[in-house]
Amino acid sequence: MSDPRLGLTMLGLIVVTIMMGFPTAFTLMGLGMIFGYIAFWDPSHYWWQNHIFDLIVQRTYGVMTNDTLLSIPLFVYMGYIMERAALIDQMFHSVQVAFRRVPASLAVTTMLVCAFWGIASGIVGAVVILVGVIAMRPMLNAGYDVRLASGAITAGGTLGILIPPSVMLIVYAAVAGQSIVKLYAAAMIPGFFLTFLYLVYILGWAIINPKIAPKLPPDQYRLAVPDYLKRLERGRSKRVIGGLIAAAFRPSMVEGATAVDGRPARYGLIVKDVLSAAVPVALTVATFGATWWYVLIYNAPAVTTAAVSAPPGVAAPLAPSSGAAPAATQSEAPQEVKPQELGEAESEVQGTEAQRSADAPPEEFSSVTERGVAGAGKVPAHFFKWFWGLAAFSALVLAYYFWRMDGEGLEILKELVVSVVPLGVLTVVVLAVILFGICTATESAAIGALGALYLAVMAKYQRQVWWWSLAGAIVGVVLGWYEGEDFASLLVAGSIGGTLVGTVVPVLWNLRTSAELRQNIKQATFLTAKTTAMVCWLFVGSALFSAVFALHGGQGLVERWVLSMNLSPMGFQFMAQLIIFLLGWPLEWTEIIIIFCPIFIPLLSHFQVDPILFGTMVAVNLQAAFLSPPVAMSAFYLKAVAPKHVTLNQIFAGMMPYMLIVCICLVFMYIWPGMTLWLPEFLYGQ
Repeated sequence: MSDPRLGLTMLGLIVVTIMMGFPTAFTLMGLGMIFGYIAFWDPSHYWWQNHIFDLIVQRTYGVMTNDTLLSIPLFVYMGYIMERAALIDQMFHSVQVAFRRVPASLAVTTMLVCAFWGIASGIVGAVVILVGVIAMRPMLNAGYDVRLASGAITAGGTLGILIPPSVMLIVYAAVAGQSIVKLYAAAMIPGFFLTFLYLVYILGWAIINPKIAPKLPPDQYRLAVPDYLKRLERGRSKRVIGGLIAAAFRPSMVEGATAVDGRPARYGLIVKDVLSAAVPVALTVATFGATWWYVLIYNAPAVTTAAVSAPPGVAAPLAPSSGAAPAATQSEAPQEVKPQELGEAESEVQGTEAQRSADAPPEEFSSVTERGVAGAGKVPAHFFKWFWGLAAFSALVLAYYFWRMDGEGLEILKELVVSVVPLGVLTVVVLAVILFGICTATESAAIGALGALYLAVMAKYQRQVWWWSLAGAIVGVVLGWYEGEDFASLLVAGSIGGTLVGTVVPVLWNLRTSAELRQNIKQATFLTAKTTAMVCWLFVGSALFSAVFALHGGQGLVERWVLSMNLSPMGFQFMAQLIIFLLGWPLEWTEIIIIFCPIFIPLLSHFQVDPILFGTMVAVNLQAAFLSPPVAMSAFYLKAVAPKHVTLNQIFAGMMPYMLIVCICLVFMYIWPGMTLWLPEFLYGQ
């Protein structure tokens, strides 16, 4: 017995019960089972023969076999390992002294560290609590306004669920049946743009009203310059790079000088300083070199080869002509929109791709297969002008930076190299191998988890890690050479071998003697299992709930109601984002994506809204879910570690302007969809 009114009753009950505090996953399963039992009720059968029990098993098994969800525990484990390793303390100090001359330097540092740490961990609660412990009291002691301090921490902490690798985007991809790598590429520019808007707001407020962020006294951001560097400084500006390079060839220049710890300065110290100063140059060259390699070597020839190797008589599915799309839309308009359940879109896409490639040669299972479509592999217009222009500009910036560098600047750079660069390189590698199609999202998550554990162990046992990494790299290169691999594969084999051996052996060697190491690994593992179990149970409940909701006709009723409003695509986007924004006040992002997004997703094709653009706008919109009372989780996370005199109302007041900034970002994304869609279209085509 199915009835659309029962479907709407389900939707109302789920909102009420969640707001009353019942567990979301088990509430979804309970309502799905009860209303499903009613839908499948047959008086001629015994109660245990009701088909709802079969549906429960089918939906649970479907979640268990969903490969998309495999990356969640690995990314979560990566975040918890970094949190337990306490790598953020030194990072905050080094970034703060680097931005010491910027207005509201502590708030700017807090926002940057939150964004960077959020990207690396992706766990909002962990980022807000960690940065709250480190930054809240120093900002208040420096005379910062409570609203400025609390707003920077809470808003910055939510960026981790938007900027890849993001667990939220993985959940949306599984619900909507979309590509994770395309969502990651689409969220890149909007995520950094939102961070930029946050920084503009902080700097603007501090410049207009300097009283909210007083300047720090010099003793709080000055670094001690060792004696040997003072000898190498030249001129009134105390430039140090020239003297440092000269000392590399004439070690006698620092003879008799002392280091920071009072020991005599040795030649190895000069070499380390030269290598540290070369890091910005190496990172810049690597960035431009990787861009050149991807655009002109890796990407374009692959598409050319695919076009040549196409079987004769088989036409490639290029973009349709301008007249074909309207005709198809008009012919499909009278048809009733079929309700779309959790993961159904993904199954349809996979089925279509399998049918199209039945006669084609076998392809390797990887995200790289999405490149061989219309629009991929083309060298962008004006690429060479932009490339060489930016390269020249970067060279000028580096030259000016090194020309102005004094001994204190070199000490700041050394701190940044130690605290920021390793984590930054790991994050870039994890994202690059996904976006460039080298690895799938799950494989990239495994790389991130191993790399995070590697950095955590190196922070405690640096010498052991270096030696065992060298041994592992040699073993990896030898095995690759034995298998006849090329030079690039030998580098990959050496890197993986060094990272694996440099992590596993020191962990096993010190696990018995180090109680801290055992406790950190244990806590990270248990927290990962807890978070993963929560997400998977949510998917089981959502799959059952959405199936029963569609079975009762609730999905079709909602769709017919929306279609009867005769909205334009802009009106539909505005209505959908407004509903999601309002739902963010009482509900968390997990309930919104898993319960309510499947209601809007089947309507996207009717209104000709790109599902990647819609999903990215939802992810930006849900930033407000952590900032909007009464269920503003970021505020409660911060309140737990803030001084007692800081009230929840003050924290709420500090968060409110950032909700308006989120709305401004959504407006930019709608007016300029290329900000969201350009990168995935360039990497993977249309």
